[in-house]
Amino acid sequence: MTGAGAEAGEDASRAYLLGHLAALRLRVRAAVAAHRAADPLADDRFRGLYIPDEEVDRLLDRPPGGALAEPDRGAAGERVRLEARADAADARGQEVRLRSVARAFHLDDRDRDLLVVALAPDVDPGFERLYAYLHDDVSRRRASTGLALRLAGASPAGADRGRLGPAGRLVATGLVGVEEADWPFLTRSLRVPDRVGGHLLGDDAAEPEVAGVECWPEPLDDARTAEVAAALRSGARLVYLREASGGAAPEVAAGAQRALGRRVLCVDLARLDPEAAGDLPAALGREAGLREATLVAGPVDGLGSAHPRVLRALAALDCPTVVHGTLPWDTSWSSRPPLVLEVAPLTASERSALWRAALDGAGADLPAEAVTAHVGHLRLGPRSIAEAAAVARQAADAAARALTGADLVAGARSRNAGGLEHLARRVEPSRGWESLVLPPPVVAQLGELSARVVEQEQVLDRWGLGHRRPAGRGVSALFAGESGTGKTLSAEVVARALGLDLYVIDLATVVDKYIGETEKNLDRIFTEAHRVNGLLLFDEADALFGKRSEVRDAHDRYANVEVAYLLQRMERFEGVAVLTTNLRSNLDEAFTRRLDAVVDFPVPDTADRRRLWRLHLASPLPLAGDVDLDFMAGAFRMAGGSIANVALGAAFLAAAAGGPVTMAHLIRATEREYRKLGNLCLASEFGPYHHLVSAPAGP
Repeated sequence: MTGAGAEAGEDASRAYLLGHLAALRLRVRAAVAAHRAADPLADDRFRGLYIPDEEVDRLLDRPPGGALAEPDRGAAGERVRLEARADAADARGQEVRLRSVARAFHLDDRDRDLLVVALAPDVDPGFERLYAYLHDDVSRRRASTGLALRLAGASPAGADRGRLGPAGRLVATGLVGVEEADWPFLTRSLRVPDRVGGHLLGDDAAEPEVAGVECWPEPLDDARTAEVAAALRSGARLVYLREASGGAAPEVAAGAQRALGRRVLCVDLARLDPEAAGDLPAALGREAGLREATLVAGPVDGLGSAHPRVLRALAALDCPTVVHGTLPWDTSWSSRPPLVLEVAPLTASERSALWRAALDGAGADLPAEAVTAHVGHLRLGPRSIAEAAAVARQAADAAARALTGADLVAGARSRNAGGLEHLARRVEPSRGWESLVLPPPVVAQLGELSARVVEQEQVLDRWGLGHRRPAGRGVSALFAGESGTGKTLSAEVVARALGLDLYVIDLATVVDKYIGETEKNLDRIFTEAHRVNGLLLFDEADALFGKRSEVRDAHDRYANVEVAYLLQRMERFEGVAVLTTNLRSNLDEAFTRRLDAVVDFPVPDTADRRRLWRLHLASPLPLAGDVDLDFMAGAFRMAGGSIANVALGAAFLAAAAGGPVTMAHLIRATEREYRKLGNLCLASEFGPYHHLVSAPAGP
């Protein structure tokens, strides 16, 4: 509703509320008259400072309970006219918010009257003094439960007393708060949250805790939407949408609500403030009711373990609720069974179309095939794609150049959640295929591993091989070889080729001596990994994924349970995971059987070592004329990591000497590396340069 129609609707809504306050004033007038008639000391200027004998006698003679006398016929007539005007406004399509709130929260007339009594001081300050007078206490400026019941025509000792109890509609839905819980029930004060009063007066601003997590997904309209709409049309009050990582559950839910002609309140629980988590469910339920909207909340991944009470409170809300996540529904999350629906993931073509739409002409120089090649395989939902595209456009605009595929990749990386960085070390890959010095068959295997990620949709979905794969859609590989042969570097190169960040798992934060803690740590890692587009690198993985042993004691039994759990968790992981080991034989056979690829990294031969020396001693590093790289490659059987260490050590020796890198610097740096590795510096290896081994460290 806009323009004059909206103003008329707002006027009708406000007039209805003010009309109820006017009727309340008539009831208060009757209450004041009854109060004065029954209490001869009502106007005593010293009332409240002492209790005279006459007051004690009056209280002893008064029967317990009982409602106030019915107000005069004028008040009843005013309410009839008020409802007639509201009926006319409804017929014109004008919103009358007090009626809408009563309808949304299933309030009857008496509940509505109690709400008006509690709200009155927040709208008209005159009610503060009137309530204080009726309480015989100038400090009690809000209605007590007892006064509210009497003004609503109910007996404080009757069944209506429960309307202001914890199970009453007003209190349970958060429309009215009851304060001073340790006071006698009838003297407790009633308070209406500012958000409720503001809404009834025409203010649509959400509470800060709700505004902090609210999001506005672009509704989708496809087969997924139709399925969810059908479920909600059937009357389901709690729906769980399970999706793949980077899916479009919020957009699907919003599209279903639009198809049903309903409003939606969508919140991103990833932005949840842990300190305010406990108050959020009540605020969300109240906000959804005020808007007459369906609540869409998620992702719930991690919420069930970090804030289980919050998730249970969300699932128990009275409003229609749709929650979404990537995990299977856990029965401990709610006593109310949800309707569980699987939401099909976005296809690569759908993601590419969303990228193109989000770029809105900025990527005109990038063909659709290039967009798909760079970011089509990344697990991003519609909102994340829109945000990533905005970041990419800003980067290109700031550099005053056309948008590139690298900008898209950088924008996608910017959407990675930060939760995994508390559990793993994030590395932004910077080295490409040219950095690898490996035999061609090994490089080919690494390329095939990258193709498994990029071509998943083609093979598993379009060609129909997905149903033959019992495990998840993740890709896992084992890199086996001696230390320094290029396993970690290869993982970085693969991550860069796929546009992923590299997350190196710190085993010190994972392995725990206490039973069950290692599984919890791994579960947290995999749960957070579902929220990012990254490559998980488990370095020296045999510490985690070692062979199961014969059970001799309780420790062995729990160690084997640990390995079995990791087998299952790895199998369900939908991302890219790489395990490295120096001793392939140490790994449990069940792991290697479930891996998509096993890449063996050999110690480099003479030709590869020569390439490594040239790579690490390349320009602009100055080299002296006596440097003999052929000798270094042929004499010293070192892996690439050790060659890199020697080159770096020689460069520091040369810098200290103030000249280029000489053969003497390389020999001395090689000696340091040999001794660090526990090797002997034999004359047969160092040859004509062996005399430099024991020479002084100077130039």
